Amino acid sequence: MAAHGQAPDGPPTAPDGDDVDAVTGAVLTASRLLVAVSARSLAAVEDRVTLPQFRLLVVLSTHGEAKLVTLAERLGVNPSTAMRMLDRLIAAGLAERQVNPANRRETVLRVTPEGHRLVEEVTAGRRREVASIVERIAPAQRAALIDALRAFTDAGGEAAAPAEGTDAYPLGWAPDLPAGA
Repeated sequence: MAAHGQAPDGPPTAPDGDDVDAVTGAVLTASRLLVAVSARSLAAVEDRVTLPQFRLLVVLSTHGEAKLVTLAERLGVNPSTAMRMLDRLIAAGLAERQVNPANRRETVLRVTPEGHRLVEEVTAGRRREVASIVERIAPAQRAALIDALRAFTDAGGEAAAPAEGTDAYPLGWAPDLPAGA
């Protein structure tokens, strides 16, 4: 039997739409491209933040102010790890701690205006690069790609990306806790 995507005695063939291995391979190849786009968008700010720190900014920017424990849960890290990342972001002027006006014993964490600008800058760069790639795809293939990607993200349980100019989940870190939790 021939390997997936190859005729028994000839060159590679177009994958069958029901061929899970071929689709998986295509998705993994596309994911490498998307990771590269994301990495390039972060390269412009790598002198200011690391990827984990950027992720923290994205979560705070998306959800608004939060307590340390809630932030750590959203990030999937220990509170001490979140605090170390946050301390560096505070020192860089990208995040801040403030006393919760509703409960003066609590401290809330939030992104500064400069932190919001950084998240928006990275997101805009990524959007521009993805748009330049999509522009090179034939219009009929774009329509098919929309359907395929929607089916893929639906199957994975991912929320649709908000339109440009709205609050987005810039690197795909969808919320798993209600806002304000």
